[in-house]
Amino acid sequence: MSISVQKSPARRGRPRAYDPETALAQAMGVFWNAGYSATSLDDLSAATGMNRPSLYGAFGDKRQLYHTLLHRYREIARAGMKDALRYDLPLREALRRVYHSALALYLPRDAAARGCFLIGTALTESVLNREVRTDLAEGLDEIEDAFEARLRFARQRGEIPRGSDPAALASMASAALYSLAIRSRSGSSRATLLRIVDSALDLICGTKNRARRSST
Repeated sequence: MSISVQKSPARRGRPRAYDPETALAQAMGVFWNAGYSATSLDDLSAATGMNRPSLYGAFGDKRQLYHTLLHRYREIARAGMKDALRYDLPLREALRRVYHSALALYLPRDAAARGCFLIGTALTESVLNREVRTDLAEGLDEIEDAFEARLRFARQRGEIPRGSDPAALASMASAALYSLAIRSRSGSSRATLLRIVDSALDLICGTKNRARRSST
């Protein structure tokens, strides 16, 4: 009597493991370089090493992934502003830290200039996408609010004149930051961008008792 042995079904290969934090960083890099509209799912799949079903399962569709990354970048910006605008430092030094930290992000030494993720990618999409427009507006407001709070403290400490308007100065500080974001992406040199930083610091803090300018 022969005994037939039933073969068990072939086991499918397990989905390739991925690290969510790494995958999000890789996807952000694609959107950052190409913008939302010019980024395809194939681009995202190639960058993350995840096929389309895996991408959908982990992060949703392209629009959902982009919104996740916008919120992620806003969290990074909030943390960066909080760290740079230390209240135990002179105002000029705190503002300089913001601008130099931004330049390290906008104009990396080992990669192409990329500017600000929020401004660079959300600005065009915000025209037709209300949700992106809201993210952009809220992100810019957060930056300006952080500047204003720090400037109010500086006024209380006597670092800027008592008659100064912290809200107006915060708008100026923010405008300088946005200029760095745009001009870094457009190809301005690091030296040019650092001159913008020094001019902004003089306008906001005044030219008396300047701290020694950093060469970084």
